[in-house]
Amino acid sequence: MEPDAIHLTRRDALIKLLRVAGVGAGATGLGLWLSEHSFRPESTLAMSAKRGHTIAADPTLPEMAVVTGDDPAQLARQAVEELGGIRRFIARGDVVLVKPNIGWDRTPEQAANTNPDVVAEIVRQCSNAGAKRVIVTDVSCNDPRRCFQRSGIAEAAERAGAEVRLPDPAMFKEVDLQGEILRAWPVLDLFLNVDKVINIPIAKHHSLTGTTLGMKNWYGMLGGPRHQLHQKIHESLVDLADFVRPTLTVIDCYRILIRNGPTGGNLQDVLLKKTLVAGTDPVALDAYVAKAYWNLDVSSLPYLKMAAGRGLGTYEFEKVRTQIKTL
Repeated sequence: MEPDAIHLTRRDALIKLLRVAGVGAGATGLGLWLSEHSFRPESTLAMSAKRGHTIAADPTLPEMAVVTGDDPAQLARQAVEELGGIRRFIARGDVVLVKPNIGWDRTPEQAANTNPDVVAEIVRQCSNAGAKRVIVTDVSCNDPRRCFQRSGIAEAAERAGAEVRLPDPAMFKEVDLQGEILRAWPVLDLFLNVDKVINIPIAKHHSLTGTTLGMKNWYGMLGGPRHQLHQKIHESLVDLADFVRPTLTVIDCYRILIRNGPTGGNLQDVLLKKTLVAGTDPVALDAYVAKAYWNLDVSSLPYLKMAAGRGLGTYEFEKVRTQIKTL
């Protein structure tokens, strides 16, 4: 078989995987809570903000794992195992920040926030690897207390051993993000002094960008008038992803908010897909999920090409080493 034919078959297989089962982040704006809590962020030097939490590449291991099954926690365990195991990502003594989407005052069944069982399992995995601390946080759009409680994430993460931290206006520091358009901006200080960062967004429709996936989930580290970033949303997504550079990304596709996102609310907009997509290339993961569920490619999602040009990954997901498994 010719090489081009091999790539074509691989691409078709990857896309078909989720469609066989019936395939048809982040916060999106300045929420009411933030708008009612004005604050002057503490100034800090950009040099003090630790950038880049990636691990060394391993050509013997997959860069992406697509795992399907009935139990969200089991999917999270298996996805990490397929990528080389949690100790590849977390070392004893690490301080780890786990970033789900906890943006909305919704229940897990409404698929506006990350599945709490997935978050809890990743917390357990980090603790088992010897992490000193595992922090779970997000900057919610709706009232944080209600979001953290009603999503089920606060309770599940605490039971798994995490420190669940609600955002507080006093916890934001003004940081030079050193982006192409994002410079000085208030950032939740929990993101600034950790060893590893694990991004756990949920796959959702988004009225502005088409989807909200891994890179969009980084809006949940910012305070301030985030709605202003929508004027150049693709550029801001890439600036944020370049600033954080996560250790691991796990996209929750157990339930998909297929339309009327990112807030959702109607169970008729939710599709049960029972899948997790995890990996070390955040651009490839976003590209794969966008194509698999919404049939969107780089022409519809300019931030993918921008991110690839910045060296953050590849949008040609069919070319990355991928492990596909059904439990």
